[in-house]
Amino acid sequence: MKIDFTVNGASVTADVGPSTRLLDLLRSTLALTGTKNGCSEGECGACSVLVDGRAVCSCLVPAFQIAGTDVVTVEGLAGEVLHPIQDAFLKHGAAQCGICTPGLLITAAEMSAQPQSPDESEVRELLAGNLCRCTGYQKIIDAVVEVVCVSD
Repeated sequence: MKIDFTVNGASVTADVGPSTRLLDLLRSTLALTGTKNGCSEGECGACSVLVDGRAVCSCLVPAFQIAGTDVVTVEGLAGEVLHPIQDAFLKHGAAQCGICTPGLLITAAEMSAQPQSPDESEVRELLAGNLCRCTGYQKIIDAVVEVVCVSD
């Protein structure tokens, strides 16, 4: 089936089968390999992308369901300059092996776009669906808190 959608600001038409996952469409067909396949079960968050502004695990989304939507992958976060969350990850040394980083950046980008600012405990809860095998969560939390939490 042919579907039309937008990915990282570009209009795309793709021919997808009924069992094609969004993850596979992005990585194999569109060569957007920043989105990682960590578990194929929606447990790790490495494959997170934004669909109409909401972070989803692309390994669980049938590609045909994204017809007419706006998809943003980690490659689409930065424009002429890095997204603030990408800057914060660099500043805090929050990226380690790189498998979880794209999903964490996407989830944090969704948080940064929300009208209400979470506190640190809410950031921890919101990031709970993103697993990091290298641990190092504190640097990740520090980076996200810097961008999404409004200090009083």
